[in-house]
Amino acid sequence: MVRCLNLCVGFAIAITLPLPAIAASPYADQTVRSIKSLSDEEIADHLSGKGMGLAKAAELNGYPGPAHVLELADELALSPAQKERTKAIFERMQSQARSVGKRLVDEERRLDQLFASKDISATLLRQVLTSIASLQAEVREIHLQAHLDEARLLSEDQTMKYRHLRGYGDATSHTHRH
Repeated sequence: MVRCLNLCVGFAIAITLPLPAIAASPYADQTVRSIKSLSDEEIADHLSGKGMGLAKAAELNGYPGPAHVLELADELALSPAQKERTKAIFERMQSQARSVGKRLVDEERRLDQLFASKDISATLLRQVLTSIASLQAEVREIHLQAHLDEARLLSEDQTMKYRHLRGYGDATSHTHRH
């Protein structure tokens, strides 16, 4: 009898407690994306050749980026020749990054469509992911190479000034002469 009463009381308490909220997926609002794995901003960034932080390994270790060097041209006292070469580095980087970025977006779209149409297979998955990984590496290499090219163009003093202007603390550390 006591056991039955305990079960009844326990049941009564259980049914009166609020149910835990069902956790909605953090991806719930992303189901309407044109390419599920990329935001509109990421698509636009890839198509426009933006860096998206892909060159942080260079930037934060003393290898200036051409876009920021152009922004800081006056403060860095770029010579006319340095400015022209920096523009050429930047334009080459942008052109290449746009081209590869378009191919990357196309491959992400292909992956999305394969899943949406239920036409995906292990073989297709491997092929598309291999292509995406290769394109991701290629676009990152384009941006990192531009930093390497830019570092060879600037003097040590300009590189130190760049680091200071960009707010990287001790401007004397991590500078590289090439």
